[in-house]
Amino acid sequence: MERPLTGNMKPDRQPLTLKEYEEVGGYQAVHKALRMAPPDIVDAVKNSNLRGRGGAGFPTGIKWSFMPMGSDVPRPKYLICNADEMEPGTFKDRLLLEGNPHQLLEGMIVSAYALNVDIAYIFLRWEYRLAAERIERAIAEAYENYYLGKNILRSDYSLELRLHVSAGRYICGEETALLNALEGKRAIPRAKPPHPQVSGLWGKPTIVNNTETLCNIPHIITKGVEWYKGLSHTKDGGTKIYGMSGKVKRPGAWELPMGTSMKELLEVHAGGMKEGYQFRGILPGGASTDFLVEEHLDVPMDYDSVQKAGSRMGTGQMIVLDHKTCPVGMALNLERFFARESCGLCTPCREGLPWIAMILQAIEEGEGQPGDVEILEQQCRLLGPGNTFCALAPGAVEPLQSALKYFREDFERGISGRRNARGKRAHDNSWRRFTLTTNPTK
Repeated sequence: MERPLTGNMKPDRQPLTLKEYEEVGGYQAVHKALRMAPPDIVDAVKNSNLRGRGGAGFPTGIKWSFMPMGSDVPRPKYLICNADEMEPGTFKDRLLLEGNPHQLLEGMIVSAYALNVDIAYIFLRWEYRLAAERIERAIAEAYENYYLGKNILRSDYSLELRLHVSAGRYICGEETALLNALEGKRAIPRAKPPHPQVSGLWGKPTIVNNTETLCNIPHIITKGVEWYKGLSHTKDGGTKIYGMSGKVKRPGAWELPMGTSMKELLEVHAGGMKEGYQFRGILPGGASTDFLVEEHLDVPMDYDSVQKAGSRMGTGQMIVLDHKTCPVGMALNLERFFARESCGLCTPCREGLPWIAMILQAIEEGEGQPGDVEILEQQCRLLGPGNTFCALAPGAVEPLQSALKYFREDFERGISGRRNARGKRAHDNSWRRFTLTTNPTK
């Protein structure tokens, strides 16, 4: 089984130096790309069926084709790697950034050349300190060996690349909020259009791609489109770094063919459930995706198949729910996170998510009241797609709406007055005045 993204990583998790990376074929894509016409590189990426690995799964080559080209385009043009990995349960980009930072740099150099970009940034969350050290070292090595800077490898192409360590917010997963943060502004989404490809960083044409997405680019250019498509079990090209956490025997991350089934990931690679724990459900693509249950385990982990099953593949990093973990408590933990991470720009997200968290806490503590489940269902609809400024709130309610669908009896226990094992009680119910006067059917 070929593992282009992780196959050359060292067992001791030390990063490859530039020399070591070159010895395993690294930077050959830069040499090859500089002899190609930029439109041919864009076409290769488009034909490879590479889809963005940040969560949305938008075709990378099509996204690139929206970047304006020509001598009359405003300069400079920007390429940004979104390495602000804040999706709960997700750690795939950290693996790539720490284990082989030169692979990312090569992907960015080739991508920047294809898009005629002048300046590139790696937007990194501040908690990834080890990754920051290793990226800085790799950037310095790349400049010293003429892979970055003026006239790369004696060509006519020049590129400046910088690491930007950000305070980070979950909202920076939305590319225009990331652009605002990079400009030193409050991290809130921008109105679209114009889209970043036309007017992005400081009003100039900008492409934002995820870390794993960019790490695929060198392999497409070096080994070809047909080879890349052949790595996959589905029409989506390449491999995917899947991850799994929860009460499994071997939590971790594995690079496997796109379209590997959840059952294989759970039973073979994660070793199955720990002794004494039974599988109950799974969030297939990080915290902001809908639960799937045992009947869905044979579903291939690719974008279209998971969507047909009623969820999203997202980041491909799975969180397993076991029979000893309360779905209400799990949903509460997630909704608290999303409520904190709301940028506060639009009212449904700013006000709705904290309200959801308070109701869930009351149910978890055995203080739920009749109508609470219906109010939660109402909020899931009101915070759904098209009702908020960006996708944070719709993603935030996905685990809740699916938990209400598959585990409704757990929610109803808190309303029937049955205390959980901790026996906690809510002390301040003044917020319920509004809850009780709201008609949940509208």
